[in-house]
Amino acid sequence: MTQTHYHELPDEQDASDRFRDSLAARELHSSRAAASIVAAVLVAGACLFVLLEALLKAIGQRAWLVDPRDAAAWVHQLPGSVPPLILGTAGLLILLAGLLFLLKALLPGRLHRHAIPARRGIVVVDDEVIASSLARRARTAANVSREQVLVAVSRNLVEVQLRPTSGTPVDEALIQGVVEDELLRTRIEPMPQVRVQVSSSGVVGQ
Repeated sequence: MTQTHYHELPDEQDASDRFRDSLAARELHSSRAAASIVAAVLVAGACLFVLLEALLKAIGQRAWLVDPRDAAAWVHQLPGSVPPLILGTAGLLILLAGLLFLLKALLPGRLHRHAIPARRGIVVVDDEVIASSLARRARTAANVSREQVLVAVSRNLVEVQLRPTSGTPVDEALIQGVVEDELLRTRIEPMPQVRVQVSSSGVVGQ
């Protein structure tokens, strides 16, 4: 009997890796569709307004809102035609709006998620789910209640804040090792660093 083995070609493997990378990037980063729609609506609205006023002027009708010549004359007289306070406020608002759109376009806009590598795709997990799992391991190792452990997960850092029960010491190195072991089990990417902080004041009656 002849046994045939099928191997994935290098080109197919590269295409599969690129697809997984693009899928991960889409799931881990926030969409810019909303900002793009807002910008497109503002630009289109301004262009339609100018076109409408120009057409009304061309056919000899009264301006709908502002006569183009009056608007051009008003712009030409700036900044003398507007009080400094109003002009400065308007300029600041325009600057803030421009910076908002610029930062939205340049910054990655990461969501609070991590990816777990899989053979046929990717698994995306919310940071809250990871924090809940790490908090459970930490409080089990420290023998404390749920209210005594707080875990915050970000892209490159896991912060564990623990308040021990009065009279029961907590080994900070042990908690560090337990949390790091749980992270290694999840195999999330990128792997964040772990920082454990045990409070010097204990909790009574927990």
